[in-house]
Amino acid sequence: MLSLIGIVAVIWLAFTDQLGLYIHPRYFIFTVIMAVIAGVFVLLAFVLPPPAGSGQQQHETPPRGAWVWVPANIVLLSLTAAGMLALPPTTLTTATVSQRDINGSATTSVQSDAITLVGGDDSVLTVKDWAGLLRQGADEISLAGKSPTLVGFVTPDPDDPTNVFYVARFIITCCAVDAQPVGVPVYLPDWQDQFTVDEWVSVTGAFVPNPSSSSLQAIVLSPSDISSTDRPAQPYVY
Repeated sequence: MLSLIGIVAVIWLAFTDQLGLYIHPRYFIFTVIMAVIAGVFVLLAFVLPPPAGSGQQQHETPPRGAWVWVPANIVLLSLTAAGMLALPPTTLTTATVSQRDINGSATTSVQSDAITLVGGDDSVLTVKDWAGLLRQGADEISLAGKSPTLVGFVTPDPDDPTNVFYVARFIITCCAVDAQPVGVPVYLPDWQDQFTVDEWVSVTGAFVPNPSSSSLQAIVLSPSDISSTDRPAQPYVY
């Protein structure tokens, strides 16, 4: 029964476009197909008669205390079903960022064509791309004239949490278990007076040398416009 609940949950997430909160889109079709196959086998296990020779076991007296576990199993199944089907899926947050090194993974390498930085349309660049550029040593000269608009959640800079925060996203290569945080540092003194940790924001600004004396980030985004926004339907980047 527990397996069947899990299978139903997977299919429900797929049909409600929420499976992407757990796995990379490249695995959607494979996951749904395997869930359907597993569902068929589970249903067959309920329908097909037990193997020959098992009848004697069905008439054996249950061991003392066995019936105590029946209500407990029902409660466990009910709570599992509620957790998987009733509670809305949530995204990873700063709690996960604090356990992993933001921008520390090789997955922050720039995937976009370098021509984008020398006169092309940089609006196609994501938080992942800009974070990768900063990680690779881009300075204010190479980034001069760039004014990206980035959407992500707020997570504080551990070195100067009062004046600097990251507009961050998670990169998923397989599933949420291997998610790596990436972000672009934003310099906004006393930002906690306007925004809360994990709040989603849209930030437009220019890259400047970091005015903070505590933060280890050489370049930050100086916001010209910043506001709260809804979490996007697809909060992760790939």
